[in-house]
Formats: sequence, structure tokens, C-alpha cells
Amino acid sequence: MKDFAKSRRGFLKTTGVMAGGFLLCPRGILAQTKEQIQHSEPAVSPSESAAADYTLRIETSPVEIAPKRIISATTYNGQFPGPLLRFKEGQQVTVDVFNDTDTPEQLHWHGQKIPTDVDGAAEEGTPFIPAHGKRRIVFTPRPAGLRFYHTHNRAGANLAAGQYSGQVGPVYIEPRQEPGRYDREVFLVLKEFEPTFSRGGDMAMDFLSPPTRVKSLEQAGESAMKASIAKGMPHGYEVGYGSFTINGRMLGHGEPIRVKQGERVLFHILNGSATEIRSLALPGHSFQVVALDGNPVPNPTQVPVLWLGTAERISAIVEMNHPGVWIMGDLADDDRRHGMGSVVEYAGRGGQPKWIAPPPFHWDYARFAKPGATAPSPDETIEMIFAKDNAAEEGFNRWTINGVAFPMSDEMIPASFHLKEGKRYRIRMRNASDDIHPIHLHRHSFELTSLAGKPTAGILKDVVMLGGYQEAEVDFIADNPGLTLFHCHQQLHMDYGFMTLFDYV
Repeated sequence: MKDFAKSRRGFLKTTGVMAGGFLLCPRGILAQTKEQIQHSEPAVSPSESAAADYTLRIETSPVEIAPKRIISATTYNGQFPGPLLRFKEGQQVTVDVFNDTDTPEQLHWHGQKIPTDVDGAAEEGTPFIPAHGKRRIVFTPRPAGLRFYHTHNRAGANLAAGQYSGQVGPVYIEPRQEPGRYDREVFLVLKEFEPTFSRGGDMAMDFLSPPTRVKSLEQAGESAMKASIAKGMPHGYEVGYGSFTINGRMLGHGEPIRVKQGERVLFHILNGSATEIRSLALPGHSFQVVALDGNPVPNPTQVPVLWLGTAERISAIVEMNHPGVWIMGDLADDDRRHGMGSVVEYAGRGGQPKWIAPPPFHWDYARFAKPGATAPSPDETIEMIFAKDNAAEEGFNRWTINGVAFPMSDEMIPASFHLKEGKRYRIRMRNASDDIHPIHLHRHSFELTSLAGKPTAGILKDVVMLGGYQEAEVDFIADNPGLTLFHCHQQLHMDYGFMTLFDYV
């Protein structure tokens, strides 16, 4: 407890957050009661001479993921995950970002509707935070809900860079009116460490529903792979991991999530992985999903298992009505045994935590959609096809959008798609590869309008998993002018070509 008190005092001194703003627990769970939330009032001082509302420092730090198991990672404020930042919707904030590393950095405010100069993507023209330098960022947080911040540097073959590092932290933008139908919040950041390269194979995707594949896409992808293998090419590199954590601690080595019978706990869950899709279950309990990627869903629904693609977020309420000591963890036995879980402990209960696998369950975004609703017709439809060139880039897979791979260059690249402000655009995405792609659009939210050929409406997100040889459609309003990056959030994919740019004309 002494170590925690010291680290918390140091953090509060660094950030300048008022007492009661939020509870930071580097070695445990990020948790808050409603009373703590109501007293979160950071001061606003946007001028360069005044103190910033928040300070983030990018630095290399030791991270103890289990007793006597310490890794070195690039972090925010010397900890993983980075500090939970609570903003107020529509209230301007000032953030000072110090870069104590030898590499220019980008800090991306994922899921926020902000200008390109602060979005944190070099491809859009955001200035870098110089090595051993500082940048002050001023913006108005929106929309409300669970967002996050992370590096947007490309890693390539460097498994210490990009999101392989520890540069991930949660953001919660408080809505102007908070319904508060819960007793307290718990923030969970799921993340793997100790990455290594391996030769790839097919990615499991039987959890996604609907399972419909497009035969023409499958034929094209399988033919391309067979031709590559016939030429003697190996499978392209993938990434595996040696350790798995929730809030930076392996299963059994962090403080448990302590609950009381009858409590309604709102879990805010972020998949902070560089490359992995994650699942999460709590034996004997169900999750009432109330928001996806921070946006309230039209149809809050109870589910036994959560699935999150890279960079996806889920907010879900769990009624604590099954006393015991349980393992909340990933369905993959090997990943869970290597750390991807956390203990949930009811008051007055003891003993070894238990894991019970849930019955088979398929993840379908449409179950959270507005029943019977139809999305408006778009003003224009943009066609995209995603394809893989196996092992074509020095052993790494090269990824293309409409046959074009985004260049691995520090130079600004012209936009491929030109938009008109105020128009509604539909992106029709067709995946001619066997991989799942978590597709992300910067500076906008999009509406899911078709999944594997089935229409849907009402779900707003900024990342969506597109299954192998499947198709999906998403709509967005061009209401935030400037260069806008569109990419797969799987680090290996975006690094090796899976990006493109929109601009407004």
C-alpha cells in the first residue's frame, strides 16, 4: 500500500488533477464510485503560459507484470496502462506531452472528433512530438463515452515500437447528463507483452456471426495464397506473445476486483493490443452491453461473452448476483493461463478463483441494433476491396486497398478519396483475405449498415471487425474537414500497406 500511495501522489503532482478527480491504480484495477466521478473537475488553462490540465510523459520504464517478472516498455507517466483521463464533453482541455525518448512520437486521441493538427497521425499532417521535446495540445473532447489514447508510430519489424510498446491509456469523456444506472465503474485494459515473430497461419474467426462468406472473395484470396506457396514462399510473419495482462498484471498477480452482492458494476473494457482479438467471460454472470466504442447502443442486450477486436471498447453492466471467487478471463485457455484474466472476489468469500467455460456463443453486432430500423440512403458509395500479398515485403505480408499499398514513407501522401462536406458516405468493404480486420476511421464515428450481407442500423462505432472473405458496409457523415486516415488497426497490417486517406474538397 505504501508503494501505491507514493505512485499516486507522484502522478497527481505530475498531472495537476484535483483531488477526487480519479483513482489511479497502476498495479490493480482502475475503479471509481459514482461519488468520485461527480467530483471530477480539472481546471482549464489553455494559454501556453498557464499550467496544463493534464501532463503525459513518454518514457521507457520497467513494468512489473507479476512478482519478479519485470519487462521494459515505453509508457505514459512511467506506468501501464497510461493514466485514466476523465474529460467533460464540450469542455476544452490542454495537455502537455513530453517525449523523453530518442524517437519522434505521435499521440493519437482515438475515437474523438477533433482537428487533424491534434489527432495524432503523421499521415494526416499532425506534427510529431520531437525526441526529448514537448508539444502542447489543446482540443475540445467529443463525443462522450469511452475513448483512448495511444502511439500512432509505425513499428514495422521493431517489436519495441508502436502499440507493441506500453503506450496505451484509457479516456472517459463524461456526457453532459450521466444516467448513472450503476454503483461504480471499473476500467480494464487488455494487453499482451513480450512479442515475437512467427510464421502465420489462418486466424480463427468462428466466433463472428453472421458467418456468410463471399465465394468470389474466397476464391480470389485462396488462389493468390496457393500461387504464392507454389513459388516457394513461406507464410508471412505474424506476432505471438509471451505474457498477457489486464491493467498490466498477469492473472493472479494483481489486486482482485472486489465486489459486493447486489452491486451493479459498469465495466469499461479496452482492447489495447497491437494485433490480437480478445474475448472476456465471467462465470455465472452476463454482461449487459450498453455502449460499443463509447457510443450508447440502441438495444442494450445481455450476453455471456464479450469479443473485442484490436482497439475496440465495450461498456457493459454486470449485476453481481453469483457470489464466489471467479476468474474473469479470455476463452482461450492458453492465453488465460499465461495471464489474460483478473480475479473477481465477492465480499466475505475466499478460496481459489474458479474458471468455468461458458457455452458456445457467436458475436453479432446486429443484436445491439435498433430493431426494424433502416439506415438512410447514402449520397455516395465508396467501394473498397482488401487483399493480401503473402510474404511480399521482406517476409511480411503486404496489404492493399483497391490494389494499392500505402507506402512506408515519412512523406505526406495525397488522399485517394475525395469527399464533400455534409454528405453521407457509405464504405462498402470487401475482404479478399482470410484474416479478420479491425477497421478504423479517424476523427469520425460510423454507422454499421450491413454485416455479411444483412442490413442493420443504429450502431455507431469507430472500429469494426470484418471477417475473412466477408463484406460489410458502414456510413459516415463528412462533418469534420481535413485529411482523414482509414486503416486496419492490426499493427502489422497498417504498417505494411493497409491504410488510405480521405480529404474534403
